[in-house]
Amino acid sequence: MSLVVIGTVAFDAIETPFGKTDKIVGGAATYASLAASYFYDKVKIVGVVGDDFHKEDIEEIKAHGIDVEGLQIKEGEKSFFWSGKYHNDMNSRDTLITDLNVLADFDPIIPSSYQDCEYLLLGNLSPQVQKTTIERLNKRPKLIVLDTMNFWMDIALDDLLETLKLVDVLTINDAEARQLSGEYSLVKAANKILQMGPKYLIIKKGEHGALLFHENKVFSAPALPLAEVFDPTGAGDTFAGGFVGYLAKVGTVNFNNMKNAIIYGSALASFCVEKFGTEKIKNLSTDEVAQRIEQFVQLSSFTIEK
Repeated sequence: MSLVVIGTVAFDAIETPFGKTDKIVGGAATYASLAASYFYDKVKIVGVVGDDFHKEDIEEIKAHGIDVEGLQIKEGEKSFFWSGKYHNDMNSRDTLITDLNVLADFDPIIPSSYQDCEYLLLGNLSPQVQKTTIERLNKRPKLIVLDTMNFWMDIALDDLLETLKLVDVLTINDAEARQLSGEYSLVKAANKILQMGPKYLIIKKGEHGALLFHENKVFSAPALPLAEVFDPTGAGDTFAGGFVGYLAKVGTVNFNNMKNAIIYGSALASFCVEKFGTEKIKNLSTDEVAQRIEQFVQLSSFTIEK
Protein backbone atom coordinates (compact mmCIF):
# COMPACT_ATOMS: atom_id res chain seq x y z
CA MET A 1 0.00 0.00 0.00
CA SER A 2 1.28 3.47 -0.84
CA LEU A 3 0.82 7.19 -0.34
CA VAL A 4 0.45 9.00 -3.67
CA VAL A 5 1.10 12.75 -3.87
CA ILE A 6 0.05 14.73 -6.93
CA GLY A 7 0.94 18.36 -7.48
CA THR A 8 3.46 20.73 -8.97
CA VAL A 9 7.17 20.01 -9.23
CA ALA A 10 8.60 23.35 -10.16
CA PHE A 11 11.13 26.14 -10.00
CA ASP A 12 10.67 29.14 -7.70
CA ALA A 13 12.50 32.45 -7.35
CA ILE A 14 11.81 34.00 -3.97
CA GLU A 15 12.51 37.33 -2.31
CA THR A 16 11.87 37.98 1.38
CA PRO A 17 13.13 40.60 3.84
CA PHE A 18 15.93 38.13 4.63
CA GLY A 19 17.27 37.76 1.09
CA LYS A 20 16.48 36.39 -2.34
CA THR A 21 17.15 33.32 -4.45
CA ASP A 22 17.65 32.54 -8.09
CA LYS A 23 15.68 29.56 -9.46
CA ILE A 24 15.39 26.86 -6.83
CA VAL A 25 13.38 23.64 -6.69
CA GLY A 26 9.84 24.03 -5.34
CA GLY A 27 6.30 22.93 -6.06
CA ALA A 28 3.51 21.51 -3.91
CA ALA A 29 4.28 17.86 -4.65
CA THR A 30 7.98 18.37 -3.92
CA TYR A 31 7.41 19.86 -0.47
CA ALA A 32 4.60 17.45 0.42
CA SER A 33 6.36 14.26 -0.66
CA LEU A 34 9.59 15.21 1.13
CA ALA A 35 7.64 15.89 4.33
CA ALA A 36 5.64 12.66 4.10
CA SER A 37 8.81 10.63 3.56
CA TYR A 38 9.94 11.32 7.14
CA PHE A 39 7.04 9.25 8.45
CA TYR A 40 6.16 6.79 5.67
CA ASP A 41 8.41 4.81 3.33
CA LYS A 42 6.08 4.22 0.38
CA VAL A 43 5.59 7.72 -1.01
CA LYS A 44 4.92 8.05 -4.76
CA ILE A 45 4.76 11.29 -6.73
CA VAL A 46 2.69 12.33 -9.75
CA GLY A 47 3.68 15.51 -11.56
CA VAL A 48 5.25 16.98 -14.68
CA VAL A 49 8.46 18.88 -15.42
CA GLY A 50 10.31 20.05 -18.51
CA ASP A 51 13.73 18.90 -19.63
CA ASP A 52 15.19 21.94 -17.84
CA PHE A 53 14.61 20.13 -14.53
CA HIS A 54 18.01 18.87 -13.46
CA LYS A 55 18.66 15.16 -13.08
CA GLU A 56 20.38 15.78 -9.74
CA ASP A 57 17.24 17.49 -8.43
CA ILE A 58 15.20 14.38 -9.24
CA GLU A 59 17.89 12.26 -7.57
CA GLU A 60 17.53 14.34 -4.39
CA ILE A 61 13.83 13.50 -4.32
CA LYS A 62 14.57 9.82 -4.93
CA ALA A 63 17.17 9.88 -2.13
CA HIS A 64 14.26 10.23 0.30
CA GLY A 65 12.86 6.92 -0.94
CA ILE A 66 10.21 8.65 -3.04
CA ASP A 67 9.03 6.80 -6.16
CA VAL A 68 9.22 9.13 -9.20
CA GLU A 69 7.79 6.81 -11.86
CA GLY A 70 4.76 9.12 -12.05
CA LEU A 71 6.88 12.21 -12.73
CA GLN A 72 6.54 13.04 -16.41
CA ILE A 73 9.49 14.73 -18.15
CA LYS A 74 8.45 16.71 -21.24
CA GLU A 75 11.29 16.99 -23.74
CA GLY A 76 11.75 20.42 -25.30
CA GLU A 77 9.49 22.10 -22.73
CA LYS A 78 10.06 24.13 -19.57
CA SER A 79 8.99 23.41 -16.00
CA PHE A 80 6.40 25.46 -14.13
CA PHE A 81 8.01 28.61 -12.71
CA TRP A 82 6.79 30.99 -10.02
CA SER A 83 8.47 34.10 -8.66
CA GLY A 84 7.25 36.09 -5.69
CA LYS A 85 8.21 38.76 -3.19
CA TYR A 86 7.09 38.64 0.46
CA HIS A 87 6.19 41.73 2.46
CA ASN A 88 7.73 42.50 5.85
CA ASP A 89 4.93 40.71 7.73
CA MET A 90 5.78 37.50 5.79
CA ASN A 91 2.05 36.73 5.57
CA SER A 92 1.40 38.60 2.32
CA ARG A 93 3.26 38.50 -0.97
CA ASP A 94 3.22 39.76 -4.52
CA THR A 95 3.40 37.31 -7.40
CA LEU A 96 5.94 38.62 -9.90
CA ILE A 97 5.96 35.83 -12.50
CA THR A 98 3.82 32.77 -13.16
CA ASP A 99 4.89 30.68 -16.15
CA LEU A 100 2.63 27.61 -16.41
CA ASN A 101 4.77 25.98 -19.14
CA VAL A 102 4.27 22.16 -18.89
CA LEU A 103 1.50 22.64 -16.33
CA ALA A 104 -0.77 24.32 -18.89
CA ASP A 105 -1.89 20.99 -20.35
CA PHE A 106 -0.93 18.61 -17.55
CA ASP A 107 -2.71 15.28 -17.86
CA PRO A 108 -2.02 13.14 -14.77
CA ILE A 109 -0.84 9.65 -15.70
CA ILE A 110 -1.17 7.08 -12.92
CA PRO A 111 1.37 4.23 -13.37
CA SER A 112 0.04 0.74 -12.74
CA SER A 113 2.44 0.43 -9.80
CA TYR A 114 0.57 3.34 -8.15
CA GLN A 115 -2.78 1.51 -8.16
CA ASP A 116 -2.04 0.25 -4.64
CA CYS A 117 -2.72 3.81 -3.43
CA GLU A 118 -4.22 3.76 0.07
CA TYR A 119 -3.61 7.42 0.89
CA LEU A 120 -3.97 10.16 -1.73
CA LEU A 121 -2.83 13.75 -1.30
CA LEU A 122 -4.16 16.07 -3.99
CA GLY A 123 -1.84 19.08 -3.95
CA ASN A 124 -2.87 22.50 -5.18
CA LEU A 125 -3.84 21.98 -8.84
CA SER A 126 -6.99 22.64 -10.85
CA PRO A 127 -10.03 20.85 -9.38
CA GLN A 128 -10.53 19.06 -12.70
CA VAL A 129 -7.02 17.54 -12.58
CA GLN A 130 -7.63 16.54 -8.96
CA LYS A 131 -10.93 14.89 -9.91
CA THR A 132 -9.33 13.12 -12.88
CA THR A 133 -6.67 11.68 -10.57
CA ILE A 134 -9.30 10.18 -8.28
CA GLU A 135 -11.20 8.72 -11.24
CA ARG A 136 -8.07 7.08 -12.66
CA LEU A 137 -7.50 5.00 -9.55
CA ASN A 138 -9.02 1.53 -9.81
CA LYS A 139 -10.03 1.53 -6.16
CA ARG A 140 -10.94 4.42 -3.91
CA PRO A 141 -8.15 5.10 -1.38
CA LYS A 142 -8.78 4.79 2.33
CA LEU A 143 -8.15 8.53 2.69
CA ILE A 144 -8.21 11.40 0.17
CA VAL A 145 -6.80 14.75 1.29
CA LEU A 146 -7.28 17.83 -0.92
CA ASP A 147 -5.50 21.17 -0.80
CA THR A 148 -6.78 24.12 -2.79
CA MET A 149 -6.68 27.92 -2.85
CA ASN A 150 -8.69 31.06 -3.53
CA PHE A 151 -7.56 31.15 -7.19
CA TRP A 152 -9.64 28.04 -7.96
CA MET A 153 -12.57 29.43 -5.98
CA ASP A 154 -12.43 32.48 -8.25
CA ILE A 155 -12.22 30.74 -11.64
CA ALA A 156 -13.41 27.13 -11.16
CA LEU A 157 -15.82 27.09 -8.23
CA ASP A 158 -18.29 24.62 -9.80
CA ASP A 159 -15.48 22.14 -10.55
CA LEU A 160 -14.13 22.57 -7.03
CA LEU A 161 -17.52 21.89 -5.45
CA GLU A 162 -17.85 18.70 -7.52
CA THR A 163 -14.40 17.53 -6.45
CA LEU A 164 -15.07 18.30 -2.77
CA LYS A 165 -17.84 15.69 -2.83
CA LEU A 166 -15.17 13.02 -3.46
CA VAL A 167 -12.68 13.78 -0.69
CA ASP A 168 -12.32 13.06 3.02
CA VAL A 169 -10.17 15.98 4.19
CA LEU A 170 -9.97 19.56 2.92
CA THR A 171 -7.10 21.81 3.97
CA ILE A 172 -7.34 25.58 3.34
CA ASN A 173 -6.40 28.80 5.11
CA ASP A 174 -8.76 31.03 7.06
CA ALA A 175 -9.30 33.55 4.24
CA GLU A 176 -10.12 30.72 1.83
CA ALA A 177 -12.53 29.16 4.33
CA ARG A 178 -14.37 32.46 4.57
CA GLN A 179 -14.49 32.86 0.79
CA LEU A 180 -15.68 29.32 0.15
CA SER A 181 -18.40 29.45 2.81
CA GLY A 182 -19.43 33.11 2.68
CA GLU A 183 -19.19 33.16 6.48
CA TYR A 184 -16.79 35.25 8.57
CA SER A 185 -17.00 33.09 11.70
CA LEU A 186 -14.70 30.11 11.17
CA VAL A 187 -17.06 27.87 13.14
CA LYS A 188 -19.96 28.76 10.85
CA ALA A 189 -17.65 28.50 7.83
CA ALA A 190 -16.59 25.00 8.89
CA ASN A 191 -20.18 23.85 9.33
CA LYS A 192 -21.03 24.96 5.80
CA ILE A 193 -17.91 23.47 4.22
CA LEU A 194 -18.40 20.10 5.92
CA GLN A 195 -21.81 19.95 4.24
CA MET A 196 -20.07 20.21 0.86
CA GLY A 197 -18.56 16.73 1.18
CA PRO A 198 -15.38 16.51 3.28
CA LYS A 199 -15.60 14.64 6.58
CA TYR A 200 -12.75 16.65 8.08
CA LEU A 201 -11.75 20.27 7.56
CA ILE A 202 -8.39 21.81 8.45
CA ILE A 203 -8.21 25.60 8.53
CA LYS A 204 -4.63 26.84 8.57
CA LYS A 205 -4.00 30.12 10.38
CA GLY A 206 -0.28 30.60 9.72
CA GLU A 207 1.57 31.84 12.79
CA HIS A 208 -1.63 31.25 14.83
CA GLY A 209 -1.75 27.49 14.28
CA ALA A 210 -4.52 25.40 12.76
CA LEU A 211 -8.08 24.25 13.48
CA LEU A 212 -9.49 20.78 12.83
CA PHE A 213 -13.25 20.31 12.45
CA HIS A 214 -15.15 17.00 12.30
CA GLU A 215 -18.87 16.64 12.97
CA ASN A 216 -19.35 18.51 16.27
CA LYS A 217 -15.70 18.27 17.33
CA VAL A 218 -13.04 20.99 17.14
CA PHE A 219 -9.29 20.80 17.83
CA SER A 220 -7.00 23.82 17.98
CA ALA A 221 -3.31 23.20 17.29
CA PRO A 222 -0.66 25.75 18.21
CA ALA A 223 2.04 27.18 15.97
CA LEU A 224 5.63 27.14 17.17
CA PRO A 225 6.91 30.65 17.91
CA LEU A 226 10.03 31.10 15.77
CA ALA A 227 12.65 33.80 16.18
CA GLU A 228 13.15 34.05 12.43
CA VAL A 229 11.04 33.05 9.43
CA PHE A 230 13.13 33.15 6.26
CA ASP A 231 10.67 31.84 3.66
CA PRO A 232 7.02 30.74 4.07
CA THR A 233 6.90 29.25 0.55
CA GLY A 234 5.78 25.62 0.66
CA ALA A 235 4.91 25.61 4.35
CA GLY A 236 1.28 24.65 3.68
CA ASP A 237 2.34 21.84 1.33
CA THR A 238 4.89 20.63 3.87
CA PHE A 239 2.17 20.65 6.52
CA ALA A 240 -0.13 18.57 4.30
CA GLY A 241 2.64 16.07 3.52
CA GLY A 242 3.58 15.61 7.16
CA PHE A 243 -0.11 15.31 8.07
CA VAL A 244 -0.94 12.53 5.60
CA GLY A 245 2.47 10.88 6.09
CA TYR A 246 1.73 10.42 9.78
CA LEU A 247 -1.74 9.02 9.07
CA ALA A 248 -0.26 6.55 6.58
CA LYS A 249 2.28 5.53 9.22
CA VAL A 250 -0.29 4.77 11.93
CA GLY A 251 -2.72 3.25 9.43
CA THR A 252 -5.94 4.24 11.22
CA VAL A 253 -8.07 7.27 10.43
CA ASN A 254 -9.97 8.80 13.33
CA PHE A 255 -10.29 12.17 15.06
CA ASN A 256 -7.58 11.47 17.63
CA ASN A 257 -5.05 10.43 14.98
CA MET A 258 -6.03 13.47 12.93
CA LYS A 259 -5.12 15.68 15.90
CA ASN A 260 -1.72 14.02 16.17
CA ALA A 261 -1.25 14.30 12.41
CA ILE A 262 -1.78 18.07 12.57
CA ILE A 263 1.02 18.33 15.14
CA TYR A 264 3.33 16.24 12.95
CA GLY A 265 2.49 18.34 9.91
CA SER A 266 2.97 21.57 11.85
CA ALA A 267 6.36 20.38 13.09
CA LEU A 268 7.60 19.74 9.54
CA ALA A 269 6.20 23.09 8.35
CA SER A 270 8.05 24.89 11.15
CA PHE A 271 11.33 23.54 9.76
CA CYS A 272 10.39 24.51 6.21
CA VAL A 273 10.15 28.24 6.94
CA GLU A 274 13.60 28.40 8.54
CA LYS A 275 15.46 28.25 5.21
CA PHE A 276 14.74 29.10 1.59
CA GLY A 277 12.85 26.53 -0.47
CA THR A 278 13.31 22.86 0.41
CA GLU A 279 16.79 23.39 1.86
CA LYS A 280 15.83 22.64 5.46
CA ILE A 281 13.34 19.82 4.97
CA LYS A 282 15.69 17.88 2.69
CA ASN A 283 18.24 17.30 5.44
CA LEU A 284 16.49 16.64 8.74
CA SER A 285 17.50 13.93 11.17
CA THR A 286 15.06 11.67 12.99
CA ASP A 287 16.13 13.23 16.29
CA GLU A 288 15.50 16.76 15.03
CA VAL A 289 11.98 15.85 13.98
CA ALA A 290 11.25 14.06 17.27
CA GLN A 291 12.54 17.02 19.31
CA ARG A 292 10.46 19.49 17.31
CA ILE A 293 7.31 17.41 17.81
CA GLU A 294 8.01 17.36 21.56
CA GLN A 295 8.29 21.16 21.48
CA PHE A 296 4.78 21.30 20.02
CA VAL A 297 3.49 18.97 22.72
CA GLN A 298 4.98 21.17 25.44
CA LEU A 299 3.43 24.31 23.94
CA SER A 300 -0.05 23.43 25.10
CA SER A 301 0.55 20.80 27.79
CA PHE A 302 -0.75 21.79 31.20
CA THR A 303 -2.55 20.50 34.26
CA ILE A 304 -5.20 22.34 36.27
CA GLU A 305 -4.85 22.14 40.02
CA LYS A 306 -8.12 21.70 41.89
